[in-house]
Amino acid sequence: MPDDGPSRDPRTKLPAAIAAAAASDDLDAALEAILAAGVAALSPASAAIFLSDPDRPGLTLAASEGIPEGTSLVVDAQDAAHPFAEAVATRKSQFGREATTETGETSVEAYVPLTVASGGVEAVLGAIGMVWPSPHAFPGEDREALEALATLAAIAVDRARLASTASERSEWFERMAHTDPLTGLANERTVARILELELARASRQGSDLSLAMFDVDNFRATNELGGHVAGDEVLRQVAAVLAESVRLVDTVGRIGGDEFVLVAPGSAGGMVARRVLEGISVLPAVAGRNVSVSAGVARFPADGADSESLIAAATAALGRARNEGAGSVAESEAVPEG
Repeated sequence: MPDDGPSRDPRTKLPAAIAAAAASDDLDAALEAILAAGVAALSPASAAIFLSDPDRPGLTLAASEGIPEGTSLVVDAQDAAHPFAEAVATRKSQFGREATTETGETSVEAYVPLTVASGGVEAVLGAIGMVWPSPHAFPGEDREALEALATLAAIAVDRARLASTASERSEWFERMAHTDPLTGLANERTVARILELELARASRQGSDLSLAMFDVDNFRATNELGGHVAGDEVLRQVAAVLAESVRLVDTVGRIGGDEFVLVAPGSAGGMVARRVLEGISVLPAVAGRNVSVSAGVARFPADGADSESLIAAATAALGRARNEGAGSVAESEAVPEG
C-alpha cells in the first residue's frame, strides 16, 4: 500500500533551509535556521556548527541544538582528538564515528567541514556535527543532506564575511576621504566644507565664528636636519596637541605640508590658539630642534563675510605672527588684542 504521508527523504528539508538562509542578513539567524532544518531532516539528539575565525584562535560555537550544558563554546583548533577540530584540519567528512559518554552510553556521530572555494583555493570555515544514540545508520540520502547543509552554511558564512569586509573597506575609504592619513585630522577638503557650514550657521544665528591658521616654525630646517621621518614626527606631535586642546564643537585639520587650521564657533579662537601654542611649547625636541608654531586668528563677521575673506584675514595675521617670532599668535587687525 503506497505511503501518502510526508516524504522521509531528508533532502526534502533543504529548500526550507536554503530559503531561510537566503532571506536572512544575520549570520547567526541563518546558521540557526540551517541547523534547525538539519535537525528536522535527520533527527539527531544534538547538533552544532563551529566556525573558525581568522582573527581569533580556535573554533567558536555559532549555532547549536540539544547540546549538553557546560559544553565548551571554544574548541582548540590544534586538538586533533576533537571531532570538530579534526574535520576542519583534515577537510574530510566523518560518518559513523562512535563515542561513549561519561555515563557509559554510546553514540554515533557525523562531522562535515564547511568549505568554500575562491580563485581555485579551498578554505575551511568550520564544521557542522550531529550526534545520534547508537546504533544509527547513514544511508546515502542522509549523507547528501548533511553535506548539502554544510555547503549552505559555508556559503552563508562566506557571504557574511565578504559583506563585513566590503563594509569595513567602505568605511576605510570614507574615513580616508575626510582625514589626513599622517595626522588623522580633517583634511583640506573636509575643513573647507565644515567652514562653509559653520559660516552659514553663524550667519543665520547672528553669531561669531573664529578661524585660526597655524604654521610650524622653521619646518624646512627640521626636515633638512632630521629628514622626512623627523618632519613627520613633528607634524604628528603638533596634530596631537591640536586635537587635545580644542573644544568638542571645534574642528581642526591639516591643510598643507606644515599648515593646520582651527574652525571654532564663537569668538574664542584666539584663546584656543594660545592654548594650542602652550601645549606645543612643552613638546620634546625633534632632531635637536624645539617644536613651535605660529598662529593667525580671524573672526566672522568682523574680518570677512565669506570663507575666502576670512582665510585671507587669518593668513595675513599669521604673517604678522611669524614676523613677531616663533611661537607667536597674532589676531586680525580688526579684532582687538586680548
